[in-house]
Amino acid sequence: MADDFGKISAAIEKYRNDVIDLQRLLTSIPALAPESDGDGETKKANALKEYLKKAGFPTPREYNAPDNRVSDAVRPNLVYNIPGTDSSKTVWIMSHTDVVPPGDLAKWSGDPYTLRVEGDRIYGRGVEDNQHGLVSSVFAVRPFIELGIRPRCNVGLLFVADEEVGSHYGIGYILEKHNIFKKDDIIIVPDSGDASGEDIEIAEKSIAWLKVETTGKQCHASRPDQGVNAFAAASRLAAKVHALYNIFDERDKLFNPPYSTFEPTKKEPNVPNVNTIPGDDVFYIDCRVLPKYKLGEIEAMLKKWAAEIETGENVKMEISRVMAAEAAPPTPENAPVVDMLKRAIRQVYKVEAGVVGIGGGTVAALFRRQGYPVAVWSRIYETAHQPNEYTDIPFILGDARVFAHIFLGA
Repeated sequence: MADDFGKISAAIEKYRNDVIDLQRLLTSIPALAPESDGDGETKKANALKEYLKKAGFPTPREYNAPDNRVSDAVRPNLVYNIPGTDSSKTVWIMSHTDVVPPGDLAKWSGDPYTLRVEGDRIYGRGVEDNQHGLVSSVFAVRPFIELGIRPRCNVGLLFVADEEVGSHYGIGYILEKHNIFKKDDIIIVPDSGDASGEDIEIAEKSIAWLKVETTGKQCHASRPDQGVNAFAAASRLAAKVHALYNIFDERDKLFNPPYSTFEPTKKEPNVPNVNTIPGDDVFYIDCRVLPKYKLGEIEAMLKKWAAEIETGENVKMEISRVMAAEAAPPTPENAPVVDMLKRAIRQVYKVEAGVVGIGGGTVAALFRRQGYPVAVWSRIYETAHQPNEYTDIPFILGDARVFAHIFLGA
């Protein structure tokens, strides 16, 4: 293994310009879900297929999820298989091709869909989330193809759609409709991490996105006595949300942060002019809850407060779920995938990695609910969804070496 890893590691270190080229290609093609006013991931997936074909990769299997909301009526999911000397199990690296919208363009230093290179750092929408993991997995496999070295076990690269808005047309579709995984497979999702490379994610919090709709009575702002201010009433509930921190206050040191979080977030427009009291208001709450608590407990408290505000303000308040998922069972700390990552990280980055839990949601939860002990890892700065999203080229190459180490030793 040592000789092969040395050859593969040396090959990976020469891929700097190739990393830039692939990141530039992927960044230039927005892959947005219909929920984000996009047309899906097909153009990006097709460009990736063409790139990999030229690089000598085998023809992928495609598991395209039907979706009539996009112009080509499917959401693409690509699977690349590289045979190993032992075909009894597969090491999977799963990344996603979709991205989130760039948001306020004034906060970007340039076009979000044009790659910007500054030394070892690259900027653009998607370069970290999730092109960092996607590109590192590609360049972990490429030297095996170019040098004719076979991995110890089969290797599978999985590029899926729809991760950013629920995975119903991505890994959720594959897990439901196609049985391509085995229980002793090694599954890694490079979609979370830290700048040191020390955090291996094995657990996630429960997640709830709640919609709060308030109905009052619209009127002229000079005559509040003739109306009921829905915005003012909704603001009372929004102001109480942070009190949940003091009620559901247990801590768990596995997670970062080690407590549940409750934050008012999105606010929909109500009235377009200043001199009208709004009769309707809509805002949202993001909850990331430690597994100790059930999401129903949080909702019950919010609904209790909403009922009190309804009585006091003469409004109607409705709280509904936009998305909710109870925490999946964690991956065991001694699972083979965790041990393999620790050894590879030690070899490549010279650090001792440990296990953590996170508040963000990844597709790992879908695997874990079906009994697959998946690990989430990459070496990133966690700039996902931010203006001027960035990642570092040496981290991409280093992560590729970590994956290659696992391919050789799994």
